[in-house]
Amino acid sequence: MPSRALFTPFLLGLVALCCAACVGASPTPLAPALRGSIGVPHHGVITDAVELPRQGEGYRLLRSNGVRWGTAGLVAAVQRAAAEVARARPGGEPLFVGDLSARHGGATRGHRSHRTGRDADLLLYALTPDGRSVRSPGFVEFGPDGLARLGDSSGADEYVRLDVEREWLLVKSLVRSPDAHVQWLFLARWIEALIIEYARALGEDPELIWYAESVLLQPGDSTAHADHIHLRVACAPDDFLSGCLGGGPYWPWLPAVPQLVAPSDDDLAAALLDDLLPGGAAAGSRVAAPDSAL
Repeated sequence: MPSRALFTPFLLGLVALCCAACVGASPTPLAPALRGSIGVPHHGVITDAVELPRQGEGYRLLRSNGVRWGTAGLVAAVQRAAAEVARARPGGEPLFVGDLSARHGGATRGHRSHRTGRDADLLLYALTPDGRSVRSPGFVEFGPDGLARLGDSSGADEYVRLDVEREWLLVKSLVRSPDAHVQWLFLARWIEALIIEYARALGEDPELIWYAESVLLQPGDSTAHADHIHLRVACAPDDFLSGCLGGGPYWPWLPAVPQLVAPSDDDLAAALLDDLLPGGAAAGSRVAAPDSAL
């Protein structure tokens, strides 16, 4: 049987989902304590969302469809990671950011998840075959050789190459970010192999590489994600008490989750008696006293 410490956040999340189903994507007075990222990524909403500006240091939004809202941690992590890559390798093209979540969460076109402000699509950095940074061509698939084929109106073949160096810098920044609490970086396994091989050849910290390998994952229920990284952040520790449900592992290197102290049996009995007996728990105690003396 699950412990009370685990069951209580789960129960809060179920209440949040029921409230969201009743009132849409708006906060509800029925559960005012449920704030922030509520529910699981594929079934939930978000309140108090933060907007990712259209552009910033090292990044640009791909679309102007309004699907650019997320938790404060998610937005800060994307901004910090893009800026760190731009500073480390100045002069390159920016990171193009696809969809996050709608302002109040819920379903968005083209996504099964992206409903609770914890998901963001990050397009892949690209180079010309001879190594010059180029603007992202959009959602084009890169193969195991790191090349993506582009079509044009003339029918001629044109290729771009994965910028493995910048991709590793991006992954490294996200994994190390104090804001992100990265849960997953969904990405095709062959692109992960290119990035991890590069990091090892560079002599990066083995523990950092292990973190990256842990969160990099090719999803099994959708496309392989050979054309972008799907970033998903975990519930922040306090969010577990406000309706956020994990929907996946909570890695041991992330901040500790607050543990609820289970009430004693006497406290539970008193709470029940307070509602059932005239005069509340105190009266219940007086009624029970003669029996206890027998």
